[in-house]
Amino acid sequence: MTLFKGERGLENCRIIVVSDTHGGFHALYEIVQRHLQEAFCFIHLGDGYQEIDEIRELYPAIKLYSVCGNCDFVFSVPGTAELNVAGKRIFYTHGHLYGIKAGLERIIAAAKNIDADIALYGHSHQGYTGYEDGLYIMNPGSPVRPRNSKASYGVIDITKAGI
Repeated sequence: MTLFKGERGLENCRIIVVSDTHGGFHALYEIVQRHLQEAFCFIHLGDGYQEIDEIRELYPAIKLYSVCGNCDFVFSVPGTAELNVAGKRIFYTHGHLYGIKAGLERIIAAAKNIDADIALYGHSHQGYTGYEDGLYIMNPGSPVRPRNSKASYGVIDITKAGI
């Protein structure tokens, strides 16, 4: 499969999803370096705003989208956002605003409310992928402070065959 970074007519598109880096600049830097040539964009799901700013300074040309986490004290950054990539709508948030530690019902409802194809969240530091009633759901875990799992991040491929 050939991946490329075009804006229009994307047939294949790779999105790298990271969350909860909590000051772990080197972990985020290594992920960006590993996928720099193939990624259409990077999405950071919060709790790492300092290192996100540092990555933006080093790589001003990359597309790096982010939301504010519960440990980010940057009030100008939204807690939720959406993005359209390759004809797919992505809803993303840190997760604390939707009580994800008590269940995914609220985040699923929010994603479905905007007709999202993909819902992304962090906060729990536990990787998860699922599919429910037409909605792909992902928590990429944490590359620096994983809980009950190994260090991780997410990769989403959107192709002609689907997500």
